[in-house]
Amino acid sequence: MPTVQPNPESSTLDPKIAERLNWNQDGLVPAIVQEQGTGEVLMLAWMNAEALHRTLTTGRATYWSRSRREYWVKGQTSGHHQHVRSVRLDCDGDTLLVTVDQVGAACHTGAHNCFFTTLES
Repeated sequence: MPTVQPNPESSTLDPKIAERLNWNQDGLVPAIVQEQGTGEVLMLAWMNAEALHRTLTTGRATYWSRSRREYWVKGQTSGHHQHVRSVRLDCDGDTLLVTVDQVGAACHTGAHNCFFTTLES
């Protein structure tokens, strides 16, 4: 899969950070969101360079909505905020781990996390 570097004119993400990421063909990386106190995996979302920049500089989890094609700050409309404690990059540079203090539900369904369905074979 080719590495797509974000357009430096469209984002203010530090180029030293941007070059460490392995962006997918759409210029995105998956962000796994984990609760600070419990280690519980809450959700998966996507970030482009600008969403990552906003997350790092504001401390508020900001993502790129692939369906709406716009930025969304977690909790801006729901009141269920994510206060970012840390952002880590995996060894391959293709996935972020965002550790947060979660206020309210993380899932759009109202559940605390998005992983509440168990699959059985």
